[in-house]
Amino acid sequence: MADPRGFLKVRDRETQPRRPVPVRIMDWKEVYEAQEKGVLKAQAGRCMDCGIPFCHQGCPLGNLIPEWNDLMWRDKGREAIERLHATNNFPEFTGRLCPAPCESSCVLGINQPAVTIKQVEVSIIDQAFDENWVTPHAPERLTDKTIAVVGSGPAGLAVAQQLTRAGHTVAVYERDDKIGGLLRYGIPDFKMEKAQIDRRLDQMRAEGTRFRTGVEVGRDISWEQLRRRYDAVVVATGATVPRDLPIPGRELNGVHFAMEYLVQANRAVAGERVKNSISAEGKHVVILGGGDTGADCLGTAHRQQAASVTTLAIGKQPPAERAAHQPWPTYPTLFETASAHEEGGERTYLASTVEFVGENGQLTGVRIAETEFVDGRRVPKAGTERVIPADLVFLSLGFTGPEPAGLAEQVHTEFDERSNVVRDGYYMTKTPGVFAAGDAGRGQSLIVWAIAEGRACAAAVDQWLTGSTRLPAPVAPSDRAISVL
Repeated sequence: MADPRGFLKVRDRETQPRRPVPVRIMDWKEVYEAQEKGVLKAQAGRCMDCGIPFCHQGCPLGNLIPEWNDLMWRDKGREAIERLHATNNFPEFTGRLCPAPCESSCVLGINQPAVTIKQVEVSIIDQAFDENWVTPHAPERLTDKTIAVVGSGPAGLAVAQQLTRAGHTVAVYERDDKIGGLLRYGIPDFKMEKAQIDRRLDQMRAEGTRFRTGVEVGRDISWEQLRRRYDAVVVATGATVPRDLPIPGRELNGVHFAMEYLVQANRAVAGERVKNSISAEGKHVVILGGGDTGADCLGTAHRQQAASVTTLAIGKQPPAERAAHQPWPTYPTLFETASAHEEGGERTYLASTVEFVGENGQLTGVRIAETEFVDGRRVPKAGTERVIPADLVFLSLGFTGPEPAGLAEQVHTEFDERSNVVRDGYYMTKTPGVFAAGDAGRGQSLIVWAIAEGRACAAAVDQWLTGSTRLPAPVAPSDRAISVL
């Protein structure tokens, strides 16, 4: 364990510092700065000898959090990254992007601010890369089995790395021109610079994973062709179909899905030439949806120097403290201030969007009303309508499931009532040899769940191909456990 009295000596929770707002909105670099080593050690030392570390349960990956907290407190960074990599392929992603459900279940959080688990995690991996401790782990021997992984987001990359290390030949197919999925083109650089992806891909290439970019499975190559060419196929395409808002005025120029905007912005930051680019410069921007994607749009609009940015949420503002129906160690719904919210903009709750208003086909405003609850439904309250100016509206309302892309027709894959790919307790679809992992089968979820499912799916594929597996399987999509031999 870490310092036995650390949580008594250091009672204040201190997270990593953020660059000053006036400075950071002038560029696209990451918002956070490295934490001073002494502060980091003190924060890691707050980890208690709690007997039952509920943080293990809070993390879908089952991260060995008390162990690497202790190692960081003892200045044993190389051992810490080994313990961290034992359960998590990509801590540089989760340490920056995961909302840290582990911290909500920290035992210290019962009566003190929780341990800064996420901060310690990202510090471990950043030090490991800086010290060249992250090296390829090529398999000792190769099998004669081949696997195609479709999609290069966190789930697909986790599947690929695990199966490559098991000795199989793995090819990752990605329809975009670069690997990374939404990590590459959905997450702004101010949250995670793309060098984080590139250096991990260098490791994977050195281990033997192969990447095929610019190939859209279902169109450029059929799923049936993949099945004939490979011994197994893993669907890891994510849940990328955006939820629409079919209200009057939806067809007006200026109303866009959030991902349409973010992808273009990411490409522009990467130095690519973007046709018909959506820019918020000098415009009044309205974002519908108060989640992480909406915050990404907010930060992007700030950096493009928007005239104003308003975020509208149809529901109530979440509480600042745990509600009674979300007791420790459950993951609570709380009012949070992301880095983008610190940079400006207005947040409005209980706002129902009634109509998009425009002239000559161009958006000029959004008609909204107060939200009231009638028979459990959220509806606009009569007599409260007003129009707010808007040159751009970004729909950040979540996602409804994966893109079918010929799955049903070509490999007879079934979809459930939420439009997710149906799979059994071993991640296999109705078609033998075709598996599904991450958001494609789970629905829109957290990055940590995507990696956990990718690791577990890899174990299932390995066992199906060879009859046994030594790969760890942290989670299963049903109560049926994957046997790990």
